[in-house]
Amino acid sequence: MSELMTQVPVLHTADDAYRAADEVAAIARAGAVARDKTRQAPLSEIDAMSRSGLLGIRVPTRFGGPDLPHSVVVEITRRISVADPAFAQLYLTHWVVQERLRREPVPAVASEIYAEVLAGAHLGNANSERGTAQATAWRTSISRQDKGTYLLNGEKYYATGALGASWIAVGAVIEHDQRRRAVVFVRPDAPGVKLDLDQWSGFGQRSSHSGAVYLHDVAVRPEFVLDVSPPADGNLPPKTQGAVDQSIHAAIDVGIVRAALGDAVEFVRTRSRPKPEFDSRPVVEEELVQHTFGRHQALLHALEALLRRAAHSIDEAHSAPELTDENTAAASLAVAEAKGLANDIGIDLVSSIFDILGSSATDESLGLDRHWRNIRTHSLHDPARAKFVLTGRHLLTGERPPRHLNV
Repeated sequence: MSELMTQVPVLHTADDAYRAADEVAAIARAGAVARDKTRQAPLSEIDAMSRSGLLGIRVPTRFGGPDLPHSVVVEITRRISVADPAFAQLYLTHWVVQERLRREPVPAVASEIYAEVLAGAHLGNANSERGTAQATAWRTSISRQDKGTYLLNGEKYYATGALGASWIAVGAVIEHDQRRRAVVFVRPDAPGVKLDLDQWSGFGQRSSHSGAVYLHDVAVRPEFVLDVSPPADGNLPPKTQGAVDQSIHAAIDVGIVRAALGDAVEFVRTRSRPKPEFDSRPVVEEELVQHTFGRHQALLHALEALLRRAAHSIDEAHSAPELTDENTAAASLAVAEAKGLANDIGIDLVSSIFDILGSSATDESLGLDRHWRNIRTHSLHDPARAKFVLTGRHLLTGERPPRHLNV
């Protein structure tokens, strides 16, 4: 890590971050189609991201970082998603885990992890499990040993971001008690940790490598066990972690839509031929085609505007003197609108593009189908229909959304 420290810049402004994101996006775009076809790991792209300085933009100033607003994270995610949304998804946990570390009192482990993040490290995820009755029920457990250390045991799946990570944030119950929860930081090469990321076989987001992490008697020092148990009375404090998580998911969706529309425009301009059912005019002059693309562009601009609004609502909560019921609910509701509509409109828009492009656009060599497969797969992360229930309920009754990760 010392070598990276001398090379990784600190990006002090949003413009610096956007320039770096565009450079990383250009690198990611070059091999995106090939990686999608072969499920190839984006190793050189991960290295480029590590050296860009982007991973440290949310590190607080007291730890040497620039502490740029969350809206910058959302925008760089959107830009990189236009190039390769599977690659962009690798970093979702990186941003969400840092929100955990920003809480008060600051965890003892924060200083060490932030130093590595500034040097180019990224934080991966091992949270979800298979085979439990509920998604929130975990078998993975951490138990205190006689000498004060802990032992971590369990199996995780959908471990997005574990590929190339310096730390993996593992969700576990404490002493097999479902009421007591922890985020446990482990090294991917620590004794007892085994990664099998090639297990991911979804038809979209193929190179996200969201496979499995196996944990067997992994020794963990106490300072790397972050107790995140809910209060005994169940009354969670106001927080933005769920809004942060969902805003990044929304940015990935919106990025996919822009990529699909851009590729479709290029295809129509350079490859489409007039249909005999219409006339011999160039396809770009057909009014039906113009109408379709004009409408699609307007919808995309609406999605991007909603995404910006949602991101800035999180910034407003973060910049307030304190997090309150009002400002955190406002952030969650704005993000819910953006995420719900990105799923609804995005899937329909990407699918309907092929009506205009025709059968030649389904040629596998072009890779245009990846846009539909990516947004269809990524949109299933959590039910978009639930977003409109939350916003509609608030509109009609004034009830605020609940305080959990997907809100």
